[in-house]
Amino acid sequence: MNKQKRREILERLRNENPHPTTELNFTSPFELLIAVLLSAQATDVSVNKAMAKMFPVANTPQAVWNLGVDGVKDYIKTIGLFNTKAVNVIKTCRMLLDLHDGEVPENRAALEALPGVGRKTANVVLNTAFGWPTIAVDTHIDRVSNRTGFAKGDTVVKVEEKLLKVVPAEFKVDVHHWLILHGRYTCVARKPRCGSCIIEDLCEFKDKTE
Repeated sequence: MNKQKRREILERLRNENPHPTTELNFTSPFELLIAVLLSAQATDVSVNKAMAKMFPVANTPQAVWNLGVDGVKDYIKTIGLFNTKAVNVIKTCRMLLDLHDGEVPENRAALEALPGVGRKTANVVLNTAFGWPTIAVDTHIDRVSNRTGFAKGDTVVKVEEKLLKVVPAEFKVDVHHWLILHGRYTCVARKPRCGSCIIEDLCEFKDKTE
């Protein structure tokens, strides 16, 4: 895909949604960190429902730590992998308290050192909480990038590297939100909704649907 076509795709996505953000509900970097940590292999809707009950009770590292593993489990038992996630949440809170004065660090290495936080989660937090031009590649972004021809790669890291290379600076802060939403609602996995896609004429996918 050439530079001009990529730019047109990004401009159309921006025109449709000038101020995109995550569909996870949060009011602080800590709430975002916990929500993203819980969203692995789970839907944003399920995380939002659980956090709507937990955050009014506990939304700081100290308050969540005070809940303990069993207390956190009670709030997140509707979310996939909740046993492991509850342990990671508590360990993360302890590390934030011990190493970062209870604050979420604006630092990739420090974020990735937290239990249950990988590169993708760190990218989301750095981007959405702190405005970094990072691109968190999930299954939706991987699919959209490869299917459209926008940024091909056989691993999520390679897709991320390609996106960082080909996306102009002015779009970098918002591009991962646009691509996630496009993959979630239009360029869906089994049968993409090409007929209602605003970039259908620019997309290089060969097996388009009506």
